[in-house]
This record gives sequence, C-alpha cells and structure tokens, in this order.
Amino acid sequence: MQTQDTQNNAALGVMLDCSRGAVYRLSVLRQFVDELARMGYTSLQLYAEDVYEIADEPYFGYLRGRYSAEEIRELDAYAAERGIELIPCIQTLAHLSGILRWDEYECCHDLDDILLAGEERTYALIEKMFAFCAENFRSRNIHIGMDEAHRLGLGKYLQKNGLKDRFSILRDHLVKVCSIAKKYGFTPMMWSDMFFSLANNGDYYGPLQPPCADELGVPPEVKVVYWDYMRRDYGKYDALLKAHLQFGRDVVFACGGWEWYGFVPHNAYSMEAARESFRACADNGVRRIFVTLWKDDGAESSLWSALPVLFAASEYFRGNFDEASVAAAFCKQFGVSLSDFLCADDPDGRGDICNPSKYMLYSDPFLGMFDRTVDEKYADVYTKTRKKMIALSRGRFGTMFRTLADLCGVMEIKYALGYRVRKAYRAGDREALAAIADDFARTERRLKKFIKSFSAQWNEECKPFGFEKHDLRLGGLLQRLSHCRRRLREYAEGRSDCIEELEEEILPFRKGAEDGKALAFNDWLYTSAVKPGL
Repeated sequence: MQTQDTQNNAALGVMLDCSRGAVYRLSVLRQFVDELARMGYTSLQLYAEDVYEIADEPYFGYLRGRYSAEEIRELDAYAAERGIELIPCIQTLAHLSGILRWDEYECCHDLDDILLAGEERTYALIEKMFAFCAENFRSRNIHIGMDEAHRLGLGKYLQKNGLKDRFSILRDHLVKVCSIAKKYGFTPMMWSDMFFSLANNGDYYGPLQPPCADELGVPPEVKVVYWDYMRRDYGKYDALLKAHLQFGRDVVFACGGWEWYGFVPHNAYSMEAARESFRACADNGVRRIFVTLWKDDGAESSLWSALPVLFAASEYFRGNFDEASVAAAFCKQFGVSLSDFLCADDPDGRGDICNPSKYMLYSDPFLGMFDRTVDEKYADVYTKTRKKMIALSRGRFGTMFRTLADLCGVMEIKYALGYRVRKAYRAGDREALAAIADDFARTERRLKKFIKSFSAQWNEECKPFGFEKHDLRLGGLLQRLSHCRRRLREYAEGRSDCIEELEEEILPFRKGAEDGKALAFNDWLYTSAVKPGL
C-alpha cells in the first residue's frame, strides 16, 4: 500500500474543509473515504485550522467541535485500509481567526487572522500542531497552509520590528516552520500565492515571475501548491503551471469543486475548469493534483453535493475526457444519472458562478440591496427545479435533494419578494401590497420547512457545532419577514402613511452591474445591512 507519494508518482487527492463551520462526523467521513477509494483517489486532506485538540492548549478549537486524537487515529486507520493516505492540512501563518479571538493568543497575533512571525510563543504553538499530527497521522506529508496572509508584518510585527521586506518575513517564518516539520519527519507543502502575490502587488495570477525559490531561500523540501479555481482557459493554466515549475520547487496543483457559495453547488462550472486544468497539468508533467472542497461562509452545502466534479476529476486524471463515458460511469457508480445529479446546480443556473439562491434568500425585503439583480422570470426556475428535486429526494442522496427542494420552495416566493413590494409601493397599489403581505406569510411557512430539512441534513453529516450561526441567520430572517409583513399590512390597510425604507432608490450593488443579472456574492453579514467596519 502506498502511504507517501513522491513527485514522480501520480497522485490524486481531495482536500475537505472542516473549519468553516462544518466539522464532519466520523461516520460520514468513513462513507466519504469509501467513495473516494472507489473513484481511485489516493489521499484525503482534512483542512483543519483549529479543529483538532492540542495538549495544554484548551482554547485551541474551543467550542468548535474539534477532533480528538482518538477520532483522527480511527479515521487514519480506516482510510489506510482502503488505500487512502490521510494527510494533515493545517495553518501555520494565517486563517487562524478561530483561536485569535482569545486573549490566550494575543501575544502571537500580528493582525487580522495572522500569527506573529518571529515570536517565541508562535513557534511553541506550531510545534504542538506538528506534535499532534506526528502522533495521530501515519502520513509524513503535511500541508502547512501559509496562504492569503495579505497584511503579514503590518500589525504587531511592524510595531516591534519596523517596516521590513515581506518576502524576508515570509521566508524566515517558513524556514522556522520547516525546521519543526523536519524534526517530526514531515515533508511540507504550502500554497504558493504569497510568493506570486508579493511579486504582483497582491495579484496571485499576475504576469510577473517571483524570484526563484533558491534566491528567496525557500527550503528545498517544500512543495508549492498552485491553486486555481476560477478559470476555464487552458492557456492561463498552462502559463501559470510553467511559472510555478520555473520557481524551482516541486509543484502540486489544486483545482476547485465549487460547493462553497451557499446551499447550491456549481458542478458544471467546476467540471469545465477541471477538464482544462487537468489537460494543462498533463501537458506540463504535473501529476500531483487534489480537488479542494472549501466551505466558505458557513458550510451550507451537503458534503455529497460535489460528487459530479469529484468523479469527473478522477476520470480526467486517468485521461478519460469523453463526457458520455464519464456520465455512464457516474451513473453506474452512484445509481443516479449525472444529468439528474447536476440538477443540484439548477437553483443558481448551470455554467457560471453566481448564487442568487443565497444572497436573495437573505436579502432584506425592504432595504433591497440586491433587487436590481432580479429577473422577474427567474422565479419560474425555482418552481421547475423544486419539482425535479422532490422526485430525486426519493432516491440515494435524498436528504440533500430534499433540502434543495425546500430551498427552492422558499425561493419561488422570496427571490423577487422585495422587488415586488417596492414596485407595488411606488405604484401606490395598496391592494397589491395586501396580497404581497400574504406572500410574506407563505414565505415564512416555507422557510420553517426548509430550516427543518437543512437541520436534518446538517445533523446527518456534521457535528452540532457550527449550526448556531444558521440558527441566527435563518431565525433572523424569519423575524425580519414577520416584522416586514406586519408593517406592510399596516400600510396596505391605511394605518400608516409610508414605509420609509421603500422610499429609497435602489442603486446598483456593484458599479456598472447590469440590471437583472445575477451576482456571485457569498457574505451573509453583508446581505441585509452594511457590514460593520466598511
């Protein structure tokens, strides 16, 4: 059994985000491992910012549903029996807001979610991370993160040390982390964006090549992970892969299984992007690839929602780019046709990255920040898709399809609700407003049904930690709908003279945005009111 890849060995893996809300139950992870093994994957990375226990660090993963050492060892053994290498995927520089909220870590906090480079307490903590991984994972591959630390050295580090070249701060920190990794027998990989972004004034995909790894002093054992989720253009992948190979370190490629933009996946887009990126990887001799399953802003989507792109990626990796063959093999493996499963994409439309099913769900019906994106005919999409989802909910993956069906049931009404309210209000049509008030009540009833199905999906797949944010979001939405409904009735019945929010003109959410065109927007805190601090 292969337990550790080398650059010369082809290896296909998955990285599963367990830190942006959802911490998956071991029973579900075992099922996931089984499916990965059947598809031919050889590794699974658990992306864990702070959701694992560390001895003598009680605030690390506190109230986050962290995995115990016993849980990791159990999953590691289960995966190994099925030929899957369980690889720790941690953070050793940024993306650590989960711990940096606590006073315990104030001394090693630079700013934002970034650790303080050069601080003794920082490296003591990082050593404990490696000690946990060494004791509980049999793999000696490790992902050390280090991505998107955009303001590295500009907070407490700046106060203590003055302004310093950020390449040198990153390099010195990396050298220290790699020395700890070596102590525990690990071979590290890290995201490459900090090297390329610093060379391009923050643009990871910019035209400038950073200095070579030797010139920067990057330890020779570090593998760099080029991640790219956004494009369907072979040429750009090809150019950036060549740039990474010229950087002078072993290259790993990470594509994206888009299930992180709300409740709805974007498999069709992900499959197109994967197809072009895998072709470019093959042409450039890069054969270490993994598919990322991020869970940004709350982990709303089902773990199973990205199965189409995971399956397609496994076929592309083996050189099978024939779509009919891929579809036939998918149906054989999962007992549902690929075309049917792709219906999960339909609430947001197939082919592009936009997510009205999330931002219009939470969009305030009176403030209407997103109402200029509304296409009045689009509500029909939810009606048609809901019927498909109901039929699919009777088969395998029924919990996921039932949740999506109930989401579509809400969105049939909620999608254009605020738009319709403002339109009738501006026309002075109180009779229409009275009827729309009834639609508010229908939305509330359907929302309660969706909450029930979404909660069932979460409880089936995840530990309870993390759902508290959805109780707040969805519960807040229920309260707001109820409040607006009462005010609407008061106005429709002549008991109030105006609804002040509806007197406001709605401006384009983004400069130059086309009316009636959906957006890609995945920030709940900014969907109904101005985000604090902006």
